[in-house]
Amino acid sequence: MTAFRSNALLKFRTPRVSEPPKAKPLLNLNLNAQNYVDARMIKTGFDPNICRSNFLVKNFLKRGELSQARILFDQMPHKNTVSTNMMISSYVNSGNLYEARELLDTMLDRTAVTWTILIGGYSQASQYREAFKLYAEMHRWGTKPDYVTFATLLSGCSDMETTKQVVQVHSHILKLGYHSTLMVCNSLLDSYCKSHRLDLACRLFKEMPERDNVTFNALITGYSKDGLNEEAINLFAQMQNLGYKPSEFTFAALLCAGIGLYDIAFGQQVHGFVVKTNFVWNVFVGNALLDFYSKHDCSVEVRKLFDEMPELDGISYNVIITSYVWDGHFKMSLDLFRELQLTKYDRKQFPYATMLSIASNTLNLNMGQQIHSQAIVATADSEIQVGNSLVDMYAKCGRFEEAKRIFARLADRSAVPWTAIISAYVQNGLHVEALELFNEMRRANVSPDQATFASILRASANLASLSLGKQLHSSVIRLGFASNVFAGSALLDMYAKCGSMKDALQTFQEMPKRNLVCWNALISAYAQNGDGEGTLRSFEQMVQSGFEPDSVSFLSVLTACSHCGLVEEGLQYFNSLNRNCKIVPKREHYASMVDMLCRSGRFNEAEKLMAQMPFEPDEIMWSSVLNSCKIHKNQELAERAADRLFNMVDLRDAAAYVNMSNIYAATGQWESVGKVKRAMRDRGVRKVTAYSWVEINHKTHVFTVKDTSHPQSGKIMRKIDELTKEMEKEGYKPDTSCALHNEDDEIKAESLKYHSERLAIVFALISTPEGSPIVVMKNLRACTDCHAAIKVMTKIVGREITVRDSSRFHHFRDGLCSCGDFW
Repeated sequence: MTAFRSNALLKFRTPRVSEPPKAKPLLNLNLNAQNYVDARMIKTGFDPNICRSNFLVKNFLKRGELSQARILFDQMPHKNTVSTNMMISSYVNSGNLYEARELLDTMLDRTAVTWTILIGGYSQASQYREAFKLYAEMHRWGTKPDYVTFATLLSGCSDMETTKQVVQVHSHILKLGYHSTLMVCNSLLDSYCKSHRLDLACRLFKEMPERDNVTFNALITGYSKDGLNEEAINLFAQMQNLGYKPSEFTFAALLCAGIGLYDIAFGQQVHGFVVKTNFVWNVFVGNALLDFYSKHDCSVEVRKLFDEMPELDGISYNVIITSYVWDGHFKMSLDLFRELQLTKYDRKQFPYATMLSIASNTLNLNMGQQIHSQAIVATADSEIQVGNSLVDMYAKCGRFEEAKRIFARLADRSAVPWTAIISAYVQNGLHVEALELFNEMRRANVSPDQATFASILRASANLASLSLGKQLHSSVIRLGFASNVFAGSALLDMYAKCGSMKDALQTFQEMPKRNLVCWNALISAYAQNGDGEGTLRSFEQMVQSGFEPDSVSFLSVLTACSHCGLVEEGLQYFNSLNRNCKIVPKREHYASMVDMLCRSGRFNEAEKLMAQMPFEPDEIMWSSVLNSCKIHKNQELAERAADRLFNMVDLRDAAAYVNMSNIYAATGQWESVGKVKRAMRDRGVRKVTAYSWVEINHKTHVFTVKDTSHPQSGKIMRKIDELTKEMEKEGYKPDTSCALHNEDDEIKAESLKYHSERLAIVFALISTPEGSPIVVMKNLRACTDCHAAIKVMTKIVGREITVRDSSRFHHFRDGLCSCGDFW
């Protein structure tokens, strides 16, 4: 106590040793201390009451009781910056940016920390525009940003549309002297890379006075994500030479570059380096290796690495599950997903989108609804990728209303969900509806991407609308997708399906880059148009160009061999497919072989093949047998094939009943015809109405048999009668066996000349200039009489007439057909 007294007081009165100390000097000391504390409180703004309240608010927030913390906060008579910053930070962490912004707007004293907290919230939520707006407001408010503000603002930039704002922030960094601060420069470099401005990123990299491994990692990642894979690897070598140690992010970027180069050996070298540098224990690096091997179709290596990884997380499961889905191993994916559900990993991060893709591909609505329920429970249904996958799943399963309902709730309606619904419409044969939705997408100012064009071009191809296809081709060029292999392949396919092989070939020749998809599109185009020689030639050219054929390539070749009667060639290619250990023949390949053998009348070989194949013959195979039995008049086998078809639970349509009825009718067995028709009625199966359509002056005209509904019906009928007389002079005689009714031949011949494809052809003849080609589409197979009649027509009118029926293209010219009458 005496230590606090003044020297003067000690000289004036020295107390006795035995005298108790006086209380008055202590009271003076307390008064002095209180005055000192009051002075500090005034000077610093410290208030013990606010401090105690802040402590209580902080405790509530630590326990996650945000609402209780807010009640106490609102009851505080006085608050300071710390109070409000705590609340803003908590609202940001809970994702409630609205309340955080409301609190900031009430503050009069806003520090750089206050602004930075909310800027960080917008950046984390990928609301980059709002983050930059808030930074601009901070600038107008007069608050000077610090290096943390810049690092926070730039950390989340991954949108190309924010490049302009990043450049402006760069100028502020220079002005305020933070251009030599490593953290700020690294964040700026990362922002340029993520916004795909590698030119600015490289310039900044060269100008940086100081660099670390984070600097190199940012640019290596930027290179690899922009496809500059060799530059990424060269920069890594430079990083090593300068002595910078790699981190887990370095390896992830390198493996990404390896995926882009499709270089399995390089990835294996990186894997060895990972082991050598002891990063194999790092789950982030392990996941990058899993992703690398999965994207090189190394499913065995993926599983081995997954089982050997010392640590797993939710991403590890996501990668391997996705890998199995890509390989078509749906059961393994489901087993791993069930295993994942037993873990304690964040359920919101489960691969719901991947699992929904299984439901989409297998049209398993029940499974899709179960995954949807799980996503709702985990609050993952609001994630963009999950939402898009839900739209895709419901649309592909034919639940369009549900798909539209989810689509309407999506926060981000990009081209992806639009394309999902358009694609589903196309897959379900709703081509007109797909086109209407595409127009609605354009009206909503959503730019289509290459996947959108690939889907809508399929709709155009199936409608055989060449004029629409050409309009879409113009849009593809205008939007810069002409060099995209998928858009280019879709264009090629569209032209081929519209019967314009000239345009299809030109599209192929103009492709700046060609991959296996492009070659397959060309091979398929020749096959669809019944050009066996062109199909085999393009297949061999593809092999000579260094591309290894896949199952799709072989399927097109076998289809062409089937349609053109190239049986020996087809057998050779099928045997080579069997010898190729990388490709296992699928059901479609066997179906093509059965069709090829049956068309050629080699029924014994076809039955032997069906007995040897690893699965039961399906509806398509038995239908091929039945169709060929009709051609070759093999009634015994036809009855066996029909019996198999009639006993199928999921028979798709009436084709089997119609064909068997026609076989009986052709031999005059009208009683048997009646039995088949009764069986068909009892099962509730209805015959599909035959119709044909033709496009004239950008308008599609549809005709059915004996159709008199067209405005120019009178002219069409008169032209048919006129043509029939000229055809008879050329030696045409109606094949009345195609008119399968128990009537006399004269009535049968009269009915044949009003088949839908003939009405469409005649309408085109009277509506288009002489000499111009005609393209007609039909939903079912053309009959043999119409085939013979159209050959004669081309001799009389001097035009090329193309008919695409449900089976193939027929190009008629000068009395001949491209199929060589083998169809």
